[in-house]
Amino acid sequence: MKEGAVLLVRGIDDPILKMNLLREYIQAFTLRCFHESMAFQCLSFVGGTALRFLYELPRFSEDLDFSLENPEGYDPKAWLKKIKRDLTFAGFNATVIWNDRKIVNIGWIRIAELMRDVGLAHLPEQKISIKLKIDTRPPAGAILENSVINRHVIFALRHHNLPSLLAGKIHALCTRKYIKGRDWYDMIWYGARRPRVKPNKKLLENALAQTGDEAEMKSKQWSNHLITRLNKIDQKKLVKDIVPFLEEPKEIQLLTIENIRKSIMQFHDG
Repeated sequence: MKEGAVLLVRGIDDPILKMNLLREYIQAFTLRCFHESMAFQCLSFVGGTALRFLYELPRFSEDLDFSLENPEGYDPKAWLKKIKRDLTFAGFNATVIWNDRKIVNIGWIRIAELMRDVGLAHLPEQKISIKLKIDTRPPAGAILENSVINRHVIFALRHHNLPSLLAGKIHALCTRKYIKGRDWYDMIWYGARRPRVKPNKKLLENALAQTGDEAEMKSKQWSNHLITRLNKIDQKKLVKDIVPFLEEPKEIQLLTIENIRKSIMQFHDG
């Protein structure tokens, strides 16, 4: 399996693309391990990486995000132990860290030596890192689906459907304390989809209530709220965040405040 990762990026000169492909390879390996551990009896796959793996979002992503749907059998330490074991058997030099002290449980998978082996680093201790986040108290209302994925390896998983993923994206944009250009780019992507996707309103309302933003959303529709936030954002900061993750760098021309505004207004009141 490590040989497969090395072969995947052989002949690629762009170091950013190399890193993205290697990270995605490890993400797919991790998801297959979760599938084999039957973790998706407890979890659903969410977030930007879910959009990419399930719906061909044309940008790379860093983290693996999950929601805990059924606490019965929840055993992330055992799942991470299997991931480390399988990565080791596959030839990777892997370390795994787990922290369950907060509502959002967090794990790290770190792979040493691989960056050196593909010419991205000179020192073997430089690592590729994958962050795993599991929300153990997610808001209610998500609609779940099951899909089979074939990306580097084949596996099955449970995930939020597209309207529920959109609700999660809107909630992040409404409440995030910092600028993340990737989220705003995703709204352009959503706005261009046909047939048009509408957010899972129940999930969005529950998520906003959970984070204490319900009152603000009652006084104005979420689309108006996002437009207000958007008008205060520096476009250069948006671009800086998304550039390293685009499959097609020329798409950066799409990430303008006006294009994002038009995409959001297509939803209007959701």
